[in-house]
Amino acid sequence: MNLSFETVKSRLNYQLVKGEFKMEINKFKNKNINKNIVLKKVEQDKHVPDDFYSTTNYKTLVFYNNKWTEVKKQRMDALIVIDEQGASCKKLRDIRKGDMVVCSDSGVKILKDKNAMVEDSFNFMNSSVSSERRNNIIIKDLAYELFYNDKKLTVVAGPVVVHTGGDYYLSELIKGNYVSSLLAGNALAVHDIEKNLFGTSLGVCARSGKVTHNGYRNHMRAINQVMEYGSIKETVEAKILRSGIMYESIKNHTPFVLAGSLRDDGPLPDTITDMIEAQEAYNKYLQSSDIVLVLGSMLHGIASGNMLPAKIKMICVDINSAVVTKLCDRGSSQTIGIVTDVGLFLNLLVYEIESLKNNIGTRLAT
Repeated sequence: MNLSFETVKSRLNYQLVKGEFKMEINKFKNKNINKNIVLKKVEQDKHVPDDFYSTTNYKTLVFYNNKWTEVKKQRMDALIVIDEQGASCKKLRDIRKGDMVVCSDSGVKILKDKNAMVEDSFNFMNSSVSSERRNNIIIKDLAYELFYNDKKLTVVAGPVVVHTGGDYYLSELIKGNYVSSLLAGNALAVHDIEKNLFGTSLGVCARSGKVTHNGYRNHMRAINQVMEYGSIKETVEAKILRSGIMYESIKNHTPFVLAGSLRDDGPLPDTITDMIEAQEAYNKYLQSSDIVLVLGSMLHGIASGNMLPAKIKMICVDINSAVVTKLCDRGSSQTIGIVTDVGLFLNLLVYEIESLKNNIGTRLAT
């Protein structure tokens, strides 16, 4: 069946953007209306009127007291609450009796981020995914942003970083103060500690690539070792753990959050097992980021994308194109998808940063 260009274009307008259809969002974007918002009082904790307004991750204004007011703490799938401090996003679980929430779309305006209209290193990229993407250019631009522009980078990492040998390069980035915060699950820390205590990850020798005798128990030995001292920090201070991602995070005062899950062994004492508490901890660091780098973690990557306002760039790196596509398709419109090995990506990123350092050294010498 042959479709006209206009038909195809119309269908493409239904691509997902942060959990909303583009055509649906376009009804609200940049509209010039001066209607007051509809406010309703909440009668019960964690329950709101049925016609509540559900937010996107785009910058949003509400018309209140005869003026447009920007909504603070912008994120998707939240409600807008008006109080003496102004307008802000609030999760349904945080709504309390007596709160005044915005209902319907009257007096609500969604804006494109003005910063996105300004040329920057990432402006030529969109959220489409291809293994043929010019990864070297993206890596060079990221290195430039970190080295010259001092951008705040939050790394969201899965245990595959350790399994692929990328842990050394991530440790170097942390040591060089290029990582402002590290978000992960229990597994990343467990396998990082396992590798640096016993030389294996998932029981496989890091040097030979061969399965070691009784290596399957090494990750439990790592957890047991940390349990003895009470925390990762105390294990480092006792000079038991002397290298690795978690070691460098402690030594360089890089904050980290470990979010637990149903499948965790242990978990480590530092792992947050309360999911609401873990979400809040993630959100704290994500909101203060300039760039979020997701490395081989679909679960934590999607969770992080759901918390981000559209102005914060996200780079998702995974060897599996389906994972990168899923993250983009679930609505992270600011996501740049890169299909490659995370260990190789980190290796090249460190190389590019070192090249920038050397260039400065050469210029100073001449």
